[in-house]
Amino acid sequence: MSPFVRFLLLRLLLIPLTLLIVTGTLMFMLTTIRPEIRALQYLPYRIQGMVSEMTREQLYQAAKPTIEKHHLEDPFPVQYAYWVVNVFSHGGGYSPTMKGEVFSALLRRTPVTAELTLYSLLLFIPLGVVSGLRAGWKQGRLLDWRFRIAAYGAANLPPFITALFLLAFFYVFLGWFPPGRLGTAFSQEVLSPEFQRFTGLMTIDSLLNWRLDIFLDSVRHLVLPVVTLSMVHWATLGRIVRSTIIIEARKEYLTAARARGIPERRLLWRHGLRNILAPALSSSALTAASLFTGVFMIEIIFDLDGVADLVVNASTTGVDVPLVMGFCVYSISVILVIMFVLDVLRAILDPRSREAMIHANTH
Repeated sequence: MSPFVRFLLLRLLLIPLTLLIVTGTLMFMLTTIRPEIRALQYLPYRIQGMVSEMTREQLYQAAKPTIEKHHLEDPFPVQYAYWVVNVFSHGGGYSPTMKGEVFSALLRRTPVTAELTLYSLLLFIPLGVVSGLRAGWKQGRLLDWRFRIAAYGAANLPPFITALFLLAFFYVFLGWFPPGRLGTAFSQEVLSPEFQRFTGLMTIDSLLNWRLDIFLDSVRHLVLPVVTLSMVHWATLGRIVRSTIIIEARKEYLTAARARGIPERRLLWRHGLRNILAPALSSSALTAASLFTGVFMIEIIFDLDGVADLVVNASTTGVDVPLVMGFCVYSISVILVIMFVLDVLRAILDPRSREAMIHANTH
């Protein structure tokens, strides 16, 4: 087996191991909550409405059959084992607030979250690389100062403030980019039997249905949330690329290339770009977690009917353990997959990075 294949297998094995550690820790924390509180969402609405008037003992007695049915007083290893069985046999278990299996409900909302995450990655990674590369190559000049000022503002402005500002200016004042996923008329059309759902991503499905008008409307609604989500990550990535290319530009091989008369543009895009790809992808992998968790806040602000809206609206009473655990597995899995893909790309594009990662994983 080649070292690179061994590296890939080790990276893949880290995904279930990480899930085991994170879910085990979260389940242990949830089991410290009183069982009658965790059983509350399973109880009839009549009893839920009387909770404030009941003593702790009365609530426990009312919830006792539910506690026994769902093993809420069993030792932690037993509760965790029951949950693992539900993950593989019952789609993450039954959520009382969603009246169905956890993973099915989450997956129905995934296309909205996936679309927002995908276009944010496609925006901030190339933009961060190109802007940071050009600014660092022109260190101290006007272009560099403009980039540093813009990156400072983007990195230090909280995303929810950015979102509110963009909404106020581009939607309320100019009326260009409304919140939501689609306009009212198009929202009704995509629910009709004539509109076929292939991927769940509205920008792609609209093109596959030959509906350019729906495509343009979906892009119009995505502009503000994608820009808001991308800004802080663009600033972080651009700063790393800028610092890397400044160091790279002082190396002897570039000085010798200049002495031979090679044009600056060729030096920048053929030599400089190649050597900053590894740190750029490393930075992108590190921001994967904050990008995906930031998606949930952006969904709420821009009224996108995604995973965040489902979880917030569902967890209104008591503690829905299957929902909390399912959301944890869902989020961690997506983050780990994004990081795995970016690690593999870094290993493929940069031989030095590949050798370092293989060496670190095999010793």
